Amino acid sequence: MLTLLFINAAIAVTLFAVMWWICVRVKNYGFLDVTWTFCIGLLALIDGISGPGNAARRTVFTTLGVLWSLRLGVFVLVRVLRHHPTEDKRYRSLRETWKSPGEFLAFFELQALIAVVFSAPFLCASFAADSHIARLEWLGLAITAIGIVGEAVADQQSEAFKRRPRSANTVLDAGLWRYSRHPNYFFEMLVWIGFALAAVPLPLGGIAIAAPVLIVYFLLRVTGIPLTEKHSLETHGPAYLDYQRRTSAFIPWARKSEARP
Repeated sequence: MLTLLFINAAIAVTLFAVMWWICVRVKNYGFLDVTWTFCIGLLALIDGISGPGNAARRTVFTTLGVLWSLRLGVFVLVRVLRHHPTEDKRYRSLRETWKSPGEFLAFFELQALIAVVFSAPFLCASFAADSHIARLEWLGLAITAIGIVGEAVADQQSEAFKRRPRSANTVLDAGLWRYSRHPNYFFEMLVWIGFALAAVPLPLGGIAIAAPVLIVYFLLRVTGIPLTEKHSLETHGPAYLDYQRRTSAFIPWARKSEARP
């Protein structure tokens, strides 16, 4: 297992270094998001093929990991290409703090190591020899499947809304977005909670818990909700303030105007 872990790390570090070089040349660090998503899918595939564990378990874990990676990776890639050369607002904000490409190289390589951490469920599954797939594994994988579907629906609703002619002050508050200001982030969290639960019964599977802990921290405290809300307020002003007042920030919930007293 240690050998495969080192291989994963080497692949991730190399891939992110190459993508950093490309991003510097095209002056758009937004491709980092695409790299991160595809990298985890690639590591899931490598682990699933290389590991000596039970084939059925490896197949299920790998399939869900690759499906998540391809769906989200293609979605993000299309979005980045559509706006290129305009850079994602999150990276424009980060440029205000990190001025040099060298600082961003360190940031890229940190993301490479985080991608390796997120690949832990697939690594553990690839070495689990027990042919019996525990109920907790099935439960976790079912949660992951729900997360993949929910995130895809949220992203589709957001893209459909952006394509419609509308006032600049209009805020998406229909579908899943009626009950959460960030349903895509919520379902992304479910994906990794599911993978972590599924990995718990496996040898060394406890390390997979790091993935949902990190994703929640990033989404709630770092580059997820804080930056997204900041730019939404700058763009939509009072309309978004009203949306904030009435709608749950993260976990889907009844709107305040609709909740029972």
